[in-house]
Amino acid sequence: MSGEETKSEVFTITEEVEVRQTSKKRCMFEKYVQPCLAELFGTGLFVFVGCASVVGNAEAGGVIQPAVAHGLALGVLIMVFGQISGGHFNPAVSLMAYLCGGMELHLLLPYIMAQMLGGMAGAGLTKAIYPDSAYAASLGGSFAAAPEALAETTLAEVIMTTFLTTVVCMGAINTKTSSPWAPLCIGLTVTANICAGAVISGACMNPARAFGPAVVANHWDHHWIYWVGPLCGALVTVSFIRLLLGDQKTRLVLK
Repeated sequence: MSGEETKSEVFTITEEVEVRQTSKKRCMFEKYVQPCLAELFGTGLFVFVGCASVVGNAEAGGVIQPAVAHGLALGVLIMVFGQISGGHFNPAVSLMAYLCGGMELHLLLPYIMAQMLGGMAGAGLTKAIYPDSAYAASLGGSFAAAPEALAETTLAEVIMTTFLTTVVCMGAINTKTSSPWAPLCIGLTVTANICAGAVISGACMNPARAFGPAVVANHWDHHWIYWVGPLCGALVTVSFIRLLLGDQKTRLVLK
């Protein structure tokens, strides 16, 4: 074998190794880093639109503007980022997705952390663009539960989050019922829930949506409700899907 042929083989092997290493790095980025960035960015935009719609609507009152703003923003963001991260933007949805087989365990905590950071970023942007008086009058879009109705508020959050997570699971995760219309259906579900339950609990359904403005506005009154309610609602959905409504792959019984 000549010296030139040996050098050529060495160069070829080196190039193949570099290509494999580059491909591996790209795969790791797209599998682990990019989805978390999508959750961070998407949650930030969603919380910004949600908080801004509440602050901007404080004087006029009513629930139509916040309901439409939240629903449209969520539907669009799911459509844009859904192929990257699944478009959760909500710790309750991420928990439900994992327990129903829609995501891997090692992504659950990074997703939730990204969503919390995104919630703070979105709430911070809202505070940056609105006058202090308007921001303070609406608590920066944070949620306030009536002290005499904590049980009713928690139950409302459980019911509305069950509705939301059921639509997410059946429309985007469950193979038998998944639909390309899932982003629109999820957005409309959020709009319907806000119209139905905003006067009771604020219709949060999303701990990240509650956490962000709570941090920025420093408003923590009965904040636990907006974790307990949505997470319990997600668990109710998991129970229904795993035991009754899921496809053969998802159900735990009567396969």
